[in-house]
Amino acid sequence: MNNEKVLEALKNVTYPGFSKDIVTFGFVKDIEISEEKVSLNVDITSSAPEVKLQLIKDIEVELQKVGFKDIIANVIQPKVPREMSNSMSGKNIAPHVKNFVMVSSGKGGVGKSTTSVNLAIAMAMQGKKVGLLDADIYGPNIPRMMGVSDQKPEITGNKVLPLKAYGVEIMSMGSLMEPGQSLIWRGSMIMKAIEQFLRDILWSELDVLVIDMPPGTGDAQLTLAQSVPVTAGITVTTPQEVSLDDSRRSLDMFQKLHIPTAGVIENMSGFICPECDAESDIFGMGTTAPVALEYDTELIARIPIEPAIRIGGDTGMPVTYHQPDSETSKRYQEAASKLLAFIDKVNAEGGADNQSIQPTTPPGVSACSTGGAAAAPKENSAGGCGCS
Repeated sequence: MNNEKVLEALKNVTYPGFSKDIVTFGFVKDIEISEEKVSLNVDITSSAPEVKLQLIKDIEVELQKVGFKDIIANVIQPKVPREMSNSMSGKNIAPHVKNFVMVSSGKGGVGKSTTSVNLAIAMAMQGKKVGLLDADIYGPNIPRMMGVSDQKPEITGNKVLPLKAYGVEIMSMGSLMEPGQSLIWRGSMIMKAIEQFLRDILWSELDVLVIDMPPGTGDAQLTLAQSVPVTAGITVTTPQEVSLDDSRRSLDMFQKLHIPTAGVIENMSGFICPECDAESDIFGMGTTAPVALEYDTELIARIPIEPAIRIGGDTGMPVTYHQPDSETSKRYQEAASKLLAFIDKVNAEGGADNQSIQPTTPPGVSACSTGGAAAAPKENSAGGCGCS
């Protein structure tokens, strides 16, 4: 048995998240063979432990096929300093979180919060340590949807402990306010609140923090992109052309903010009858795929209208957790798997790096002197950033 035989066998080991094998990538090093024993080093670019485990398993399977009984596969991963998280440069005010996912939409009412809740739960059910941040300051619905609307977070020193439900850590402005209370804040105060949610909440060492953004492409999105390395962006839309017009703006925002786009989720895509399980096209189906292609991404899920989704959201019993065998739950689980694979791919390519961007200002419109960073509000009842 020689090295060529080993390399030929290892060409069947695909690097997770890619279509190429580890030999083509040039990752296989230092092969040593002694009768039925083989040892080798595999020098990879991802620090994700699940990538390492998958590669070791696949390598052992392929080498056993060609007759090796004693296999030592030493997978070498890069050492990433904790303070730099998944970004090799740029600002990160929450370094204990490995990956940040921005869930966005061009307009409200398309099911963005429902998507955030069920994606977070699905990833937690797949073994990840997940947090869910409700950054929709004006319309915080996450507490009700996660069944924690009657709970208040604990304070530890000058930090706040997140709430927990369904294996997910949760924080929302809705958990800090009285029911029905409105926030009449200027943009700078929204920006400051988002920074504090990232910096002053005692999140655990999370694998993924899912961030439910407010609708649109404004201050909140810019603040997040300049505060942490956003690993992946998800755009939520409905099939109607009116919604797709706004979704293009959301996808364009990801490109301008240098946020890797994991894909688009088409919500309210068909209706599943609770009596016969037949799926009917009432708002259109599949219209989102061409839009995703325009922005070099993919349609990762079509989520139908199903009464169980509405009931779960209203009662704090998310469909993915409470009805795991439903068609909708299966589609959320599949979308979560695709999202996790995309996150691994981004990290394998060096991680997110979106903090160098600057806001764009249309001609004739004055920009805040802070250049888009959160500014301390003036001392007045409505707040403000002090722009002239």
